[in-house]
Amino acid sequence: MKPHDKTSDGLVRGLTVTAATMLVVGSMIGSGVFRKPAIMAEQLMSSELLILAWIVAGTFTLIGALTNAEIAGMIDATGGQYKYFKTMFGDFTAFIYGWSILAVIQTGSQASIAVVFSEYLGYFFKYPQFSEEIQKFSVYIPLVGNIYPLQDFGTKAVAILCLLFLTGINYIGVVFGGGVQTVITFVKIASIIILAALAFIYGNGSLSNIYSGFTVSHVTEVNMIAMFGLALAGAFWAYDGWNNVTFVSGEIKNPKRNVPRALFLGTLIVMIVYVIINLAYLYVIPVEEIAKSPLVGASVAEVIFGPIGGSIISLAIIVSTFGAVNGSILSTARVQFAMARDKLFFKKLGKSHPKFMTPGFSLIIQGMWSSILTLTGTFDTITDYVIFASWLFYGLGAYGVFVLRKKMPDTPRPYKVIGYPVLPAIFVIFSILFVGNTIISDTSNAMMGLILIALGLPFYIYWKYIGSKRNH
Repeated sequence: MKPHDKTSDGLVRGLTVTAATMLVVGSMIGSGVFRKPAIMAEQLMSSELLILAWIVAGTFTLIGALTNAEIAGMIDATGGQYKYFKTMFGDFTAFIYGWSILAVIQTGSQASIAVVFSEYLGYFFKYPQFSEEIQKFSVYIPLVGNIYPLQDFGTKAVAILCLLFLTGINYIGVVFGGGVQTVITFVKIASIIILAALAFIYGNGSLSNIYSGFTVSHVTEVNMIAMFGLALAGAFWAYDGWNNVTFVSGEIKNPKRNVPRALFLGTLIVMIVYVIINLAYLYVIPVEEIAKSPLVGASVAEVIFGPIGGSIISLAIIVSTFGAVNGSILSTARVQFAMARDKLFFKKLGKSHPKFMTPGFSLIIQGMWSSILTLTGTFDTITDYVIFASWLFYGLGAYGVFVLRKKMPDTPRPYKVIGYPVLPAIFVIFSILFVGNTIISDTSNAMMGLILIALGLPFYIYWKYIGSKRNH
């Protein structure tokens, strides 16, 4: 197949298996592995439980990716997971998923990672801020509480500039956006592995920080299930983005073979990288200190390199987060594009750019909404309602494997999920328990996620029953 074959949607099938794998890795490795260990350590107060949380979250993510890979091998249309839901469950579920991707899941993810990009860039530049009085301006949202859009506005403004710049990069071509992604992802994997190696060689740490005989504090022991569930939410945030590659499957060469490969390889690479870097963190700094260090990567680098360490790790995180935002923007805009082409969204969003052959309008709308979400909260707040919404649909997507085995038994499956039906069933049950635990343990952020999803209902009714009639 030629490198720039045009698809029936007016897009370009130009991404290789390497680009697809780097899209999986690059979309997952962003800010989470540098930011989440602190809050996870605070919740668990145990080095063994901290590493276990990363392994458990990685294992379930891998099961989810392998389950998804079977469906990805069957259906290779642009829009990925949205198209899978359409085939499995029909228009309503597909629309609510696509709406959620735009309303909160991917745009919220882009907003929160861009905020971290901006925070670390702020290590080198002091941003101007509004006066205390102006920063206190708030907007009340029922069931959620007050949000403060003008608080820490300098950081948010730089995050928004990052979002708009990368939207522009992807507006001018998927192959260019994919090339940027591949280069940045190789750089970030290398920088994390090098940091881990230097931590073990020069960190003057102790293996007793990593293994202490599974001693657990009394507080953690009493609330073990809830605390481990919350810590998993942090780890899942760092693993999130694995299915982004499915959104651009219509633009990947030989997608029925390469998308499942990219899902498996990408998720496995990330799991290994995360466990290694967290072992390195713990080797240098005990878990009690990690709990007090929101920028744990910088703290470890300062131990190894001295004062310049913070600057070195900040640069690595700037590159890492920049790449993660790029990967998410590149892939996600294809969902609204596919919805519009199915006459379930604004018609204009389904048009490809005549020159650049990218979903231009879809990219613009996505960039604007993620910029608005940037104003709604801090990194941790946004990530918590994103991860809740994501796992609602991850569980539903895994259940879809059972649906398609029954509904389309004769459709060729280049890849079949290993351990069927046990592994997909475990994943579905785990998703239900995880979502339930989040509703109980983190109610306000779960409510924010549900509100943003529910806002899609009137739009669905309009496009399905009113807008579609106008189009005929």
